[in-house]
Amino acid sequence: MARIIPGVIARPGTSVARETGSWRTGKRPKFLREKCTGCNLCAMLCPEGVVFGNGKNTYRADLLYCKGCGICAQVCPVHDIEMETEAR
Repeated sequence: MARIIPGVIARPGTSVARETGSWRTGKRPKFLREKCTGCNLCAMLCPEGVVFGNGKNTYRADLLYCKGCGICAQVCPVHDIEMETEAR
């Protein structure tokens, strides 16, 4: 079982080396930018390291590399990120 050490951020996956947006899960994060507190949890916990921002209401995901896992939306304490269905 993996041990998580507080304050340590694991290396992101390999999505930043390869565009994965074309085979995303069918959903993508929509950052509402209404209630964001700038806590940075979405960026810290993105397994691929493709969420970026610097303060309240500035966060976004690089959709060329986002796999659509939804972790950013799940961890947002103020529910300011929604997963929306993509038109294919």
